[in-house]
Amino acid sequence: MSGKVIRKSLLFVVSALMLALFIFPLLMIFLNSLKPRLDIVRDPLSLPETLSFGNYKEAFETMNFLHALSNSVIVTVLSVALIIVFAAMLAYFLVRWKWKLNNYILMVLVSSMIIPFQAVMIPFVSIYGDLNMLNSKWWLAYFYLGFGLAMATFMFHGFVKGVPKELEEAALIDGAGKLRVFAQVVFPILKPISTTLAILDVLWIWNDFLLPSLVLIGENDRTLPLSTFYFFGKYTSDYGVAMAALVLSMIPVIFFYLFMQKQIIRGVVEGAVK
Repeated sequence: MSGKVIRKSLLFVVSALMLALFIFPLLMIFLNSLKPRLDIVRDPLSLPETLSFGNYKEAFETMNFLHALSNSVIVTVLSVALIIVFAAMLAYFLVRWKWKLNNYILMVLVSSMIIPFQAVMIPFVSIYGDLNMLNSKWWLAYFYLGFGLAMATFMFHGFVKGVPKELEEAALIDGAGKLRVFAQVVFPILKPISTTLAILDVLWIWNDFLLPSLVLIGENDRTLPLSTFYFFGKYTSDYGVAMAALVLSMIPVIFFYLFMQKQIIRGVVEGAVK
């Protein structure tokens, strides 16, 4: 057996093991969502004796799934759109306007990325609570803009440097203003990195629990992760319903990936080439 065949075989075995490690927790969540609570406690690794979808019905009604889904969609879409638009504009400004202050602004943005959210969590709640800016999904989108702007600007900054100035100069000669040049010439060229950032931010914001738990106090504004959390009580937990709620929360992201699969792969590949 040649060395090339051995390498391919080893690569296949390692890939299969990695796939199994990734799939196993998801499979266990799905299988346990079809079992009663006592069966889960008795043997969580066993297959369900009968397929029962009662947990899904109870989870759907208890967590008010459609309302929580709409909250998550609003927060995620609005936050990602704000981050991409404002980060692209800020990166374009930092690259094209040769001010000495711009280098310091970029350094401050990059430095802020190393500060964990837990370090500012208490003053964050204290300050914005006094300003009555909590308990609103609209303010939550604004907070995501603040916490996501630094990394997005840093990633856009390198891409904007690769945009030929000649394209902008030609548009300016044709009579376009600076804002129109950015919107119709520069921003479309940034589509690969915009797609990559959209993927990262959608996964981050959709699955985030900590920040919404601090901001969204009322029941009407809860996102899907918050609604799922309330199936776990202090003294008891209905694991079957909770697992069903987790599966319901994953379904929108799975559909997002299937719908955007070509764009996701193209964006990641073109971003890597850049």
